[in-house]
Amino acid sequence: MQNIIWALQGHHVKEEENMSFYNKILFPVDLTDASSKIAPHVKGMADQFGAEIHMIYVAHVTQYYDGLYISPYYIGDFETEVVKAARSQLEKFQVEYFKGVSVKTKIITGYPGEEILNYVTSEGIDLIIMGHSREGIKRLILGSVAGNVVKWSPVPVMIVNPHT
Repeated sequence: MQNIIWALQGHHVKEEENMSFYNKILFPVDLTDASSKIAPHVKGMADQFGAEIHMIYVAHVTQYYDGLYISPYYIGDFETEVVKAARSQLEKFQVEYFKGVSVKTKIITGYPGEEILNYVTSEGIDLIIMGHSREGIKRLILGSVAGNVVKWSPVPVMIVNPHT
């Protein structure tokens, strides 16, 4: 069998003939309007390649309180509430945008860029489809999860502009 080599942003993917190009697609969501605009692209790519969709939400609450001393006990309680609310919203999001489609969902706590890349490795993800939700000065000041994922990802990343 002839191997096919395909490159995107420096990532090389080997594909045997008669194999799907992408088997597992990761869709990291922030549950904002941006996520709802990206969902049809994820579903379309999954349909086209017969791929499994993995949808994750990374809850990262401690970044907002770096300058304050707050007992880890209270941060843990707050993080638990954030995860609980995210789980509910993620379920609603899945029903609304992926009805009838098998989607693996997971809520993770930690730094978003780091946890997205960890998930890619642990689950054997072939493609990440995500957006960027910050514009202008906010992006410069706060950084970009999408930018870090593109820079460090071991697999191709498709960035969808949710603002168009």
